[in-house]
Amino acid sequence: MGRLAAGLAVAALLCAPPPVHSQSAEQADQPSEKTWAEIKDNIFNGITLEDGSGLVALETPLRAEDAAIVPVTMRVTLPEGDPRTVKRLTLVIDENPAPLAGVFDIGPSGVTAISTRVRVNSYTYVHAAAELSDGKTYVVKNYVKASGGCSAPASKDETEAAANLGALKFKQFSAPDEASEKTREAQIMIHHPNYSGMQMDQVTRYYIPANFVEELKVWQGDSLVFTMNGAISISEDPNIRFTYIPNGADHFRAEARDTKGRVFKAEWPAEAGAM
Repeated sequence: MGRLAAGLAVAALLCAPPPVHSQSAEQADQPSEKTWAEIKDNIFNGITLEDGSGLVALETPLRAEDAAIVPVTMRVTLPEGDPRTVKRLTLVIDENPAPLAGVFDIGPSGVTAISTRVRVNSYTYVHAAAELSDGKTYVVKNYVKASGGCSAPASKDETEAAANLGALKFKQFSAPDEASEKTREAQIMIHHPNYSGMQMDQVTRYYIPANFVEELKVWQGDSLVFTMNGAISISEDPNIRFTYIPNGADHFRAEARDTKGRVFKAEWPAEAGAM
């Protein structure tokens, strides 16, 4: 994908060490947006980016407990009666070696929120961009304090990781809030080490070659829910939670492909009740 390639191409710009922080000077200890200014045109093909405040929400911890599995949620909250729909959600981790973490192209199933877990390599701004059906792209940002996530050792060795490679799990949940009776949530998890290329084999002391899930497609019946194009910033065992509106289909299915060309598929019955 062109935008992912652009994100990888700017990796050489992103080696600055994290700054020293003080809680009493929260704004002063945050870096400038110089990196964002250098990469955004490559990632978004030079389009004008609108301020997404009040329209797009980005949920991240200020200080991550584990830099290798930082929870992130992107959410679009359109006003009642607003006819626009979400076409694409893009997640950028500015100071990561490959800043473009993931691009989610949204199908007609009413996805308005996506959550996942990411690696964060150094103190950074994280940007979430939502392209809506009006053709405009709206952006918000958060600051996250974490370091070393891209090079953190995998939790499993290569033999263990290969044992269940590509196994997919699926869960459905009830509506995320009482005000949205039609909306449900679901979660896809893929057993995959998602090697970043920066991790060292603790036995051989050689770096493990990059190998990650670069594409995931999820359908509700024959209707596409979303397609994810991912890169090295998505954590080990990729985990995607998303909202959707049931369309009456009796099954969900998913297909994932990694950078070695391996394809993993699964199908599950759609549950009528909440979990």
